[in-house]
Amino acid sequence: MKTIFALCLSLCAAPVGAHPHIFINTGLVFLIDAENQLTHVQVTWEYDELYSLLVTEDMGLDDDYDGVLTAADSAALTGFDMNWVDGYNGDLVAQMDKMPLTLGPPSAPTATLKDGKIITTHLRAVQGAPSVTGTLNFRPYDGTYYTAYEVGLGVDVKGRAGCDVALDAPDIAGALAMTKAELSALPEDMDMDAAGLGDIGSRFATKVLVTCAAL
Repeated sequence: MKTIFALCLSLCAAPVGAHPHIFINTGLVFLIDAENQLTHVQVTWEYDELYSLLVTEDMGLDDDYDGVLTAADSAALTGFDMNWVDGYNGDLVAQMDKMPLTLGPPSAPTATLKDGKIITTHLRAVQGAPSVTGTLNFRPYDGTYYTAYEVGLGVDVKGRAGCDVALDAPDIAGALAMTKAELSALPEDMDMDAAGLGDIGSRFATKVLVTCAAL
């Protein structure tokens, strides 16, 4: 995630906030059933080493720092990032042919520690299990840009052949320049939402596009 880390360093120089503190490498698996319905999306989050260290230290895990969790540690860690407040979208915005899809709460969490990084997974049910008839557009991002996401762990489609996956990466340099200019023009006490910048993270979001051939 070197590109996003460099972006953070640049944004940190801006006079107002809106720079990431947590970096997550993510992956998505789309689960399509025999009736061509999108039933679930499995989400993987790989946290950066610094945040992973802070979490394990705060929870009293891996106290010998050997990078190996005991069974009790693994049980304690599983689900640590699943306590979502009402209204939280799980940092995942979903559409099919530009129509919004509603995703359910997380389920079936897992958690591991590998190479100093916490890696978790969870499932999100797709409300109504719609038939996959057009292009799926999923964007993993935090609107406040406190957390920065990079789609670097792969995208897969299970249960359905003939699907193409494409990643539409944002114009990082352009988004950075625009954001720094807007932040520089704001008063220091200006609220981001009031300034119309409450969804600023969308500028840095990668679009995960999945298009399946007609059956």
